[in-house]
Amino acid sequence: MLFKRAESEFWYVRYREAREQCLWGTQPQRTFDELMLRYLKETKTIKRSAETDAWYAKALTAYFSGRVLSKLKRADIRGYIAKRRADGLKGGTINREIGLLSSAINRARVEWDWDIPNPVQGMREPEGEGRRVFLTQAQFNALVAAAERNKRAPYLADLITVAVMTGCRRGELLGLEWSRVDLQANAIRLGAMDTKAGKARLVAINQAAREALLRRQAYREKHCPDAAWVFCGRKAKRIAGIKTCFHAARKAAGLVDVRFHDLRHTCGSWLAQAGVPQSHIAEVLGHSTMRMTELHAHRAGHSSGRCRKAGRGTQTGTH
Repeated sequence: MLFKRAESEFWYVRYREAREQCLWGTQPQRTFDELMLRYLKETKTIKRSAETDAWYAKALTAYFSGRVLSKLKRADIRGYIAKRRADGLKGGTINREIGLLSSAINRARVEWDWDIPNPVQGMREPEGEGRRVFLTQAQFNALVAAAERNKRAPYLADLITVAVMTGCRRGELLGLEWSRVDLQANAIRLGAMDTKAGKARLVAINQAAREALLRRQAYREKHCPDAAWVFCGRKAKRIAGIKTCFHAARKAAGLVDVRFHDLRHTCGSWLAQAGVPQSHIAEVLGHSTMRMTELHAHRAGHSSGRCRKAGRGTQTGTH
């Protein structure tokens, strides 16, 4: 568990702070571990990205654990960026990691009255154009077939299918409840709190997505009839993460450069290749700007998608 030691000392730290302030009227030295633990605890239930924040916090902790915040300099942030670059990370991921640190520091300064600097401000790495990866129909079929062979994750093939056919994000699907699935109207209703953009939207279900949801419904009736979640295990618990099983499926399918978010790109790309207007694609994917739609909905022969396969070159996605 993240920050086990820091959490066990949490109340002792609170006592020590109160004592020092009472005796000397000064703030104690604040540490990175104290900052990140408190920030994650306070934002766990109010941020949609709480699960992702925890992953970013692990990387930050490996570098900054034990550091006194008042002594952090811009050189320390540059050192972290250099290390993550050496680890092979791209600018976008690094920016999200240091962005988490900056958000935590700003919260401490504004809401907790901590007298600490924010050396992260203004330090961003160039991100480039971002990933443009999507699947061909054959690659999609191979990925689904590989997922179907994974007996430890019986939900994975259906999850992949619904993701490609609807363009929903991973978090939107893992948090999807049956109460928001209307199989008569062939639609999924996402509330404002369910989406990254904070906007409610109605997601249409095509035949492939409908069949996948019907399989999940049959699984529920057989194993966990009281389950609230569409994608759950036999104990009716919500699936917390799919990193391991998805990695195994993509490896078995020979798709070494595919991430789950690329399934969303695939949906946008297939719609674009079918001649669907970008304005409609933006509504389907729930984008707030057309720029985001342009990145997702690249057409074959215009902005070709890339999907590196083991021992092969790049592939251009087609529907």
